[in-house]
Amino acid sequence: MKALSRLLKLRPAHIAFWAIATGAACLALPAQALRIKEVAAVQGVRSNQLTGYGLVVGLDGTGDQTTQMPYTKQALANYLQQMGITLPATGNSSQLQLKNVAAVIVTAELPAFAQPGQMIDINVSSMGNAKSLKGGTLVATPLRGADGEIYALAQGNMVVGGAGASQGGSKVQINHLSAGRIPQGAQVERAVPTPLNEGSTIQLGLNATDFQTADKVVRAINQKLGQGTATALDGRTVEVNAPTQPGARVRFIAQLEELPIEASTPAAKVVINARTGSIVLNQAVTLGACAIAHGNLSITISSTPVISQPNALSRGETVVAEKTSIQIRQEPGNIIRVPASPQLTDVVRALNALGATPQDLLAILQAIKAAGALNAELEVI
Repeated sequence: MKALSRLLKLRPAHIAFWAIATGAACLALPAQALRIKEVAAVQGVRSNQLTGYGLVVGLDGTGDQTTQMPYTKQALANYLQQMGITLPATGNSSQLQLKNVAAVIVTAELPAFAQPGQMIDINVSSMGNAKSLKGGTLVATPLRGADGEIYALAQGNMVVGGAGASQGGSKVQINHLSAGRIPQGAQVERAVPTPLNEGSTIQLGLNATDFQTADKVVRAINQKLGQGTATALDGRTVEVNAPTQPGARVRFIAQLEELPIEASTPAAKVVINARTGSIVLNQAVTLGACAIAHGNLSITISSTPVISQPNALSRGETVVAEKTSIQIRQEPGNIIRVPASPQLTDVVRALNALGATPQDLLAILQAIKAAGALNAELEVI
């Protein structure tokens, strides 16, 4: 009953957090089979990041709002020159009106095995002080890779998921208006070569370094495809003998990725977000028996105005002063015995019995870890 009464005194957000953690523990299932494709990926099969600088035109007066935007003016002048329009000597500095134009950065992700002619999605973000990109059109923008080569060409009408309005000094805005997206807005111009079909082996890279998982992957492959087919090079890399013909290799990788392996028990970990007070525990966390005393120190400062009124014939002035009162109160901290908790539900129940807020639990968990009673890795993000 005492633990229940302390739990009822917690803040709603605190109760909701621990309710979610308790529910997750109740729904936790025993280790189940995973596919190799869920814990590893073929090395060399990866996407590439592309970026470019461009202009969005056709804005309704919401583009770059000042004439002191040298890169926007220069980009617009260069574009017009490419179109055969030569501006007068003063055109680039004073005659260009930029309110319908915005300088933007365009980013995209080039998928593995993308071929020329394939369309990919792009993201467009304002780099100046444009109010909104809504309704704008991105002019042809080359997208370059890390090697400086052009791999795609972007162009199209912006999709901005927001709205805004201003009238008489009042402004209303929903969502973010200075960034948008163009689905299928770039066309691939050059393919990126991959080493998939090179050599007589392929290498699988695990998503996380774990010797146990690497050993399980090797045993699953060798049991299905024959001993000696796979070898673990380290805790993250598994080398597999594969056919040399491209078609046979693709079929081999497809079968390889579907092989089941038993999921490994995750390492016990407690993740603490010191900025928000969030605490997340996985199902492997256990708690040793310990005793905890926790009390709160409260300081109250009050200020009361005091008026000093002089006598009528003293020719003095009325003075307003302040009387300050400081009170310090130390709430008693009872010693609470926390029993050993072998399961996550027991850990949550024991921590709830402390009646502490999430911010207090940050310090309590670190102290329990220092005392050796928390059987988990503590990570602060």
